[in-house]
Amino acid sequence: MLELDLSADIQALRTTFDNISEVVDVDAQRAEIAKLEERAADPDLWSDQENAQKVTSQLSHRKAAVRKIENAGQRLDDLEVMVDLANEMEDEDTAEEARVELAALEKTIADLEVQTLLDGEYDERAAVMTIRSGAGGDDATDFAEMLMRMYLRWAERHDYPVKVLDTSYAEGAGIKSATFEVSAPYAYGVLSVEAGTHRLARISPFGSADKRQTSFAAVEVIPLMEEAQEITIPETDIRVDVFRSSGPGGQSVNTTDSAVRITHLPTGIVISMQNEKSQIQNRAAAMRLLQTRLLLLQKEEEAAKKKELAGNITASWGDQIRSYFLYGQQLVKDLRTGFEMSQPDQVFDGDLDGLINAGIRWRKRSDED
Repeated sequence: MLELDLSADIQALRTTFDNISEVVDVDAQRAEIAKLEERAADPDLWSDQENAQKVTSQLSHRKAAVRKIENAGQRLDDLEVMVDLANEMEDEDTAEEARVELAALEKTIADLEVQTLLDGEYDERAAVMTIRSGAGGDDATDFAEMLMRMYLRWAERHDYPVKVLDTSYAEGAGIKSATFEVSAPYAYGVLSVEAGTHRLARISPFGSADKRQTSFAAVEVIPLMEEAQEITIPETDIRVDVFRSSGPGGQSVNTTDSAVRITHLPTGIVISMQNEKSQIQNRAAAMRLLQTRLLLLQKEEEAAKKKELAGNITASWGDQIRSYFLYGQQLVKDLRTGFEMSQPDQVFDGDLDGLINAGIRWRKRSDED
């Protein structure tokens, strides 16, 4: 006689789901959606295309977030009905379907739970990611390009709009650096756990000796500030250089010198921007990014001073966070969380949710210690 008892598992999931719903506040989200819909219906909205795109993007993502919560709740209800049906009909096929759905729901609700951990000051903002190649020659520049593709594929899997702001191509393979914007609510909170040094170990495709090569790349993640009003930058503090945009191999892409490089003289911070259509747009985008970095630098210095006064100084910038092994035992391992994946190809194709979610949980525990 079939007796499928998943009541304890379902109750645990429902408790977690109820906690998530309370934190997310679905009613408040629906109220915000109504306001955004009202703005989106304004015929004058599209007179400012950039603002219109932001409004419609926010509306789309908030609707998607509410849908995820509602769908999870409906699936929980359906699962209970499925279990009752399996027991009543003594149907092993339905029982197996219920077990599979339980496992899928556990992952879905775990992913939703991670989102409730994103409560930092800037976590809800869009993200600007910069990838820079490190030591390792052609392997390092190739690795930097692999990481860029990995994050772009991850964003594509989630339907997050991405805008490449600047790319510096290497003379050989890959890229020296790239900066791109991921426009989605909480993109910064999610992607900020990816900041740090990444290491690749593999048999180099660029050497003839078939030797193992280790190369490095650095990932920087900052929140996108719509207006960094708190930071005023005197014109005397910056140097602006204009140059021609370039593509792979150094070929010209634009017929005019529209790319802009801004150097902040007091700090040495350099911002390059070449993907907007005009020099004016590139300069405005570069200034906004410079303001954001200066604001974050100011807050980091304040935080470091507080730690120094408390007698607890920890250096975390530039620390190696993850290793990718593409020889022998195929493995991707996060050195902070211990989370591992044995299919590097899937990771480089954007399957990052497990690594990212483990990082968010690790960060939350570290903040609470």
